[in-house]
Amino acid sequence: MHGTLPVTQEMTVGGWRSLPHMMLGLAARQPDRPMLRGWRDKAWHSVTWGRFAERVAAVAAGLRALGVAHGDRVLLVSDNRPEFLIADTAIMAIGAVTVPTYTTNTIPDHAHVLRDCGARIAITSSDMLAARVLAAATQAHGLDTLVCMEAPPPTPDGMRAVEWSTLEATPADAGALIAEVEHIPPGRLACLIYTSGTGGNPKGVMLPHRAMLSNAEGARRVLGDLNLDGGRYLSFLPMSHSYEHTVGGFILPMLGVEVIYSRGADRMAAEMAEFKPTVITAVPRLFEVLKSRIVGQVEKGGGLKEKLFNKALALGLRKMDGPRLGLIERVVDAVLDSLVRDKIRARFGGEVLLMVSGGARLDPDLSGFFLALGMPVIQGYGQSEAGPVVSVNLPWANDRRTVGGPLPGVEVKIAEDGEILIRGGLVMDGYWGNEDASRNALRDLPGDANGAWLHSGDVGHIDAAGRIHITDRKKDFIKLLGGDMVAPSKLETMLMAEPEIAQAVVAGEGQPGIVALIVPAEGLEAQVDKALARVNARLATIERIRRWRTLDEPFTTENGLLTASMKTKRREVMARYADELAALQK
Repeated sequence: MHGTLPVTQEMTVGGWRSLPHMMLGLAARQPDRPMLRGWRDKAWHSVTWGRFAERVAAVAAGLRALGVAHGDRVLLVSDNRPEFLIADTAIMAIGAVTVPTYTTNTIPDHAHVLRDCGARIAITSSDMLAARVLAAATQAHGLDTLVCMEAPPPTPDGMRAVEWSTLEATPADAGALIAEVEHIPPGRLACLIYTSGTGGNPKGVMLPHRAMLSNAEGARRVLGDLNLDGGRYLSFLPMSHSYEHTVGGFILPMLGVEVIYSRGADRMAAEMAEFKPTVITAVPRLFEVLKSRIVGQVEKGGGLKEKLFNKALALGLRKMDGPRLGLIERVVDAVLDSLVRDKIRARFGGEVLLMVSGGARLDPDLSGFFLALGMPVIQGYGQSEAGPVVSVNLPWANDRRTVGGPLPGVEVKIAEDGEILIRGGLVMDGYWGNEDASRNALRDLPGDANGAWLHSGDVGHIDAAGRIHITDRKKDFIKLLGGDMVAPSKLETMLMAEPEIAQAVVAGEGQPGIVALIVPAEGLEAQVDKALARVNARLATIERIRRWRTLDEPFTTENGLLTASMKTKRREVMARYADELAALQK
């Protein structure tokens, strides 16, 4: 295995040696405590820890009856629901390997994963997803069993279809399974998390139990002062995403937080009011949408309310960035906390202790907007290859222009070329079936005999306080005709922070200057030039966007221009719009 460290007691949480050991052990301690909540048959249904363990044991026994053995890969294609975590834990409990895959994957995407990992069995949550996996299986071959949480569609000859209810009805002994999982070694492969594929075919990141347990231990040590025990987490990101898989699936339940599976972005406002979540996770794009809605409603109301809102925002930013508030300003700010900020907090349920941004860089101006209005927005840093959480800001030590300091037990250093290097129990074992990529990602440094470093591909620096600053992806810098280097992610983040712009991709490799493809926000195409002018005014001369073109079609997962984790596939966008970019660069 590449880049792994000797397994030590510090790589476990409270003595837990594997994820099933932790989850089933906690269930034995607190069987009656609420654990998960999901929507089914037009109502919310709660799952206690004890019932979770019983269902895991039954599914584990059912999978064994289907012939699933130690080391087998099991494809898991499901929307967010309790059954996802039940299946995930059951697969790992019998020594098999979970391969969680995005529900938005196309048939070719699924076919690639099936070919790459060699899964013989797939578990899906709906007949629509099952049909897509079956179509992929005809291209990839090798899949012989399909388990569907809903009524399974017809399957081809030679493939068996099994209903999820059949697995759950399998006789099982939860106590025996708990005793069995005590012997799972921390170094055993737990899951394959496939990368988003922004730079080519997705690769299967090999995460052993110790990697995610290392994340859990780091989170326990830094978040302990928040006392999240008894709180509620509104799960929104897909559970196949490496962040949600580790944090929403295992870390937050371990910390005593009940997980509530959101029905989607269009229902989140109502769900926040109903459940009053303690923790919320969202991607930067959702923060942009929320900001636009808040500002739009304030501007529509106008008058005194708008003036009070703007004053609360201005004073909130002053408290973070200076200069310090005077005595009268502090009094006014306290009054505005009640008149303005309490109402903003109420929109999110009123009890949020952590509002975490993940999946992509969060523009400091965007996070500053929410922080100034009293929302505890924090940003961290990570990647699938690192468990995935590397660093995080904390509410009491939050620097929105950084991604915080490393978790306990994580080593981070900056290479001579600026690349961020990571080492510790959280680091992957390598890429499944891809030795070349593994050797490139996990490399020793001259004169360092303490183990390989994960070469992240991200560029940044560490400040005097130990916080990490991310500047760009190493391979994504644009080299202009004059030799100047420009970071595209910085420009794209700034563009998309403007309310008139929904999506953006910039280009200019080997050209005199930067050009951009812009997807306008709905109904705001005529205002894009004003947004570009505001962004350009904040950029250095070499970074300014010289020409741009608006596009009629947004980047989506359906047209292959957006990953399931909401990242733009820059390479695919530039290939599809090559003619348009060439015209801009003439």
